[in-house]
Amino acid sequence: MAIFLLGGLLAVLYAPSVLAKVEFVPPSVGKGVLLVASPSLDDPNFRHAVVLVVEHGPEGTVGLILNRSTNVLLSKALPDIAALKGTSYHLFAGGPVEPNRFLLLFRLKEPPADARSVFGGVYLGRTPKALERIITQAKPTETFRAFAGFAAWAPRQLEAEMLLGVWAILPPDSVSIFDKDPAVLWSDCISRLQTPRGERVAWLVPVLAQRAALLRKKVKVEAQVEHGPVRFGEDNLQPWPKP
Repeated sequence: MAIFLLGGLLAVLYAPSVLAKVEFVPPSVGKGVLLVASPSLDDPNFRHAVVLVVEHGPEGTVGLILNRSTNVLLSKALPDIAALKGTSYHLFAGGPVEPNRFLLLFRLKEPPADARSVFGGVYLGRTPKALERIITQAKPTETFRAFAGFAAWAPRQLEAEMLLGVWAILPPDSVSIFDKDPAVLWSDCISRLQTPRGERVAWLVPVLAQRAALLRKKVKVEAQVEHGPVRFGEDNLQPWPKP
């Protein structure tokens, strides 16, 4: 893999002179930013994906795909949570890694003690207490989304993919995460990137996005959560996902 990444970086460095004239400085990756997939990315796991980075550091990066709503009702996936009965909340496929692991993304004013901050007012958790309170006693602007699985990158892998033209970055935005229709989230992000201020973060070498897909193991995302309900409880609590 190291040889492939080096080859990809060399391809960028020694690209044709017409590409050399394009100024491109990849924005910094950090918790809370949105990764917007290049239109040229054909990896089925990430095609037209918008990913929220929830962890980023020396050990790598963890993210949640925001626009992969499934047909699975949350009430069926989590039958032990009484507050979900009769509701229409759907489960989201958060990524191809550990598709049976449940993670909850909240927008809260008073987060639970075990929640992890992603950015201002947005938290990552995995216990149902906050979820039940939001459903039964929601305060203005408070909401949540539930995800099965997540996306992960090895150290420096995401930065290498950005140099290959796979991803563009948008700043943290809770409205995009919770309030916009997931079906049009990617196209909305593309439109934002095409504004005059966003043109410099357009993809430098879109064709290389197809090569970058080889960095990933191809696994199916959709419908893997239908193997059976996953319950919150001590027998299901696993360590937090690490990059």
